[in-house]
Amino acid sequence: MNTVAPAPGHTPTPHQGPVDWRRLVEWARADGLITREEAQRTVARCAQAESVQHPLVRLASVSMIRASDGKPLDIESLTQWLAGRAGLEYLRIDPLKVDVGKVSETMSAVYAERHRVLPVQVTPTEVVVATAEPFMTDWVAEVERQSRRKVRRVVASPGEILRYTVEFFALAKSVRAAQKAGGSAGSASFEQLVELGKANKQLDANDQGVVRVVDWLWQYAFDQRASDIHLEPRREQGVIRFRIDGVLHPVYQMPIGVLTAMTARIKLLGRMDVVEKRRPQDGRIKTRNPRGDEIEMRLSTLPTAFGEKMVMRIFDPDTTVKDLDALGFSAHDAARWQALVERPYGIVLVTGPTGSGKTTTLYSTLRRLATDEVNVSTVEDPIEMIEPAFNQTQVQTQLDFGFPEGLRALMRQDPDIIMVGEIRDFQTAEMAVQAALTGHLVFSTLHTNDAPSAITRMMERGVPPYLINATVLGVLAQRLVRTLCEHCKVRDEVSTREALEAAVKPWKINGGYRPYKAVGCVECRMTGFMGRMGLYELLTVTEAFKDKVNQQPSIDALRRQAVADGMRPLRLAGALRVAEGLTTMAEVLIATPPVE
Repeated sequence: MNTVAPAPGHTPTPHQGPVDWRRLVEWARADGLITREEAQRTVARCAQAESVQHPLVRLASVSMIRASDGKPLDIESLTQWLAGRAGLEYLRIDPLKVDVGKVSETMSAVYAERHRVLPVQVTPTEVVVATAEPFMTDWVAEVERQSRRKVRRVVASPGEILRYTVEFFALAKSVRAAQKAGGSAGSASFEQLVELGKANKQLDANDQGVVRVVDWLWQYAFDQRASDIHLEPRREQGVIRFRIDGVLHPVYQMPIGVLTAMTARIKLLGRMDVVEKRRPQDGRIKTRNPRGDEIEMRLSTLPTAFGEKMVMRIFDPDTTVKDLDALGFSAHDAARWQALVERPYGIVLVTGPTGSGKTTTLYSTLRRLATDEVNVSTVEDPIEMIEPAFNQTQVQTQLDFGFPEGLRALMRQDPDIIMVGEIRDFQTAEMAVQAALTGHLVFSTLHTNDAPSAITRMMERGVPPYLINATVLGVLAQRLVRTLCEHCKVRDEVSTREALEAAVKPWKINGGYRPYKAVGCVECRMTGFMGRMGLYELLTVTEAFKDKVNQQPSIDALRRQAVADGMRPLRLAGALRVAEGLTTMAEVLIATPPVE
C-alpha cells in the first residue's frame, strides 16, 4: 500500500475520542500550519452553520491558507497532517491493491460504516485498517478478536473511506444474498465466483457476477490511466495486469474459471467467436468511462499453454485532438513537422518500435488535416481508433485484401491524403510510391531504430534511390519516455548534470539545465513518474540529402547529412527534455539508440 510515515520526531497528540473542527483549527494554529488570523477567519466561517460533514471535509471546504506557502489546504493535506498528529501513517487508498474478497471477512459493512473504518490489507498476522478518526480506538480490540490478527491503523481521507466502503462491500452483500437463495448463478458476485472457479465449475459469460467483475475491471483501468489490460492464464491461477505509463502492474489473481468466464464475456461484447479458442482473434468494443467520455478498446486473443490470453488496448478519446506541444514536440521540430505535412504530395514516414506512439502522432496529425475540403482515406491492420473524419478500411488477409490491394482500391476513391498502416513489403512500397507520384500525400509507418534507417529500409524493400528522392518528403522517428511526477520530483545537480552535459556537448548546446530526479509519492503510485511524452527525430529530405542517397547511400553518411540539415537525434531530443526537468537521463538512455 502507498503509505506516508509520520514526520520524524513528531509526538502523537494525547487525545481520545472523535475530533471536531474547532479542535482541529486549534491544533493547526499550534503547529504553525495556519496563522492566527487564518484560524480566526476559519472559525468565523465554520460557525455560521452546523454541518454533518466530517471535520476534515468541512475545513477543506473553507480553503484554509497554509502559513508556509500561502496555498489552500485541501483534504489530502489536512488528512496527512492529522495522521502526523496521531503518530500514524497516512494512506492514499489504491483500490487495485485491495483484496476485495478479504475485506468482508474482517468485518461487516454495517460495522465498517458505523465506525468509519475500512480494512485495506489482510496478512496472516495483521489487518491494516484505514480510518479518518485516528483517536477512536474502541473498535480495535473487537476486530483483533474476531479476525485473530493484530490491527494496524492508518489514516485515510474520509471521502475515500466512504466511497470504497460502499464499493467494496457491495459485492459482499450480493454474496450473502446468493448464499441465502441457494447459490444461484444469477445473483453471484466476485467472491462467490472465486469459489466456483476453485471448484472447477463452468461459469456462464452472461452470469451477473461475471458481468459485474468485467465492469469493475474496466472502471478501475480507466481510473488508473491504464493503456492496456492483460488477462493471462497461468498454471494455477489467472493473472490480471494493467500497463500504466509503459510499465505493467499486477492487479488481481483469480482462479482460471473466473478468468475464462471474463474472457468469454469480453469476446461476446467484441463480436468475436466465443467458442473458437485455438486461433488468435481480434475485436473491438466501445464503452464509456466514469466521466461519460466514449472509450474504444481493441481486443486481441492468443492461445497459450494454459488457456486463452486476452489483451485489451485502451485508446484515449482525446488522442486525436492533441496539439503538437501536448504530444511532446519541441518548438524546433513542431514547425518543421507542420511545414512537412502541409505539402501537397509525397510520402511522410513515421518510424519506431511497437508501442512508441506512432499511431497517436499519425491520427493527431491527420485529424488536423481532415477538413471538409479534403478526403482522408486510410487502410489499416487493424483499425486502431474509429475517427469520423477519416474513411477507414480494414485489411482482411483471409479475403486476400492486404495493404497493396487496399492502396490500389483507394487510388480509385479520389483521395487527397492516404494513410497506410505499415509498409511491410515491396508491393506496398511500390503502391505508396505510385500514389505519391500521382499527386497524393501518403503517410505510413516503418519499424526502424532511427529516421535515416527508414531510407535504407525502403531500399531494402526494393524501391530504387531515384524514386525515394522523388517521393519521400521526410521521416519522423519517435520514442516514448515517462515524465516526472510534478508532485515529488526534486532537483538533481550532480549525477544527472554530468550525464546531461556529456550528451549535449557534441551539439554545442550549453546552459539552462534544470535536471530533476524521480522520488515517488502517493500521487504517482511511488514510481516517481506520471504520464508519458514523445521524443522526436525529424529528417527532412533536402537537395543535399538526395545527393547522398544517389551517390553514397550508407547509413552513416545519411545520418551526418540529416544532422547537417537540422535533424536532432533522439538522444539529443531526450537530453533537452531532461534539461527542462520533464524526464530523467536514465529514461532517455533506455528509450533511445546511442548517437554514433
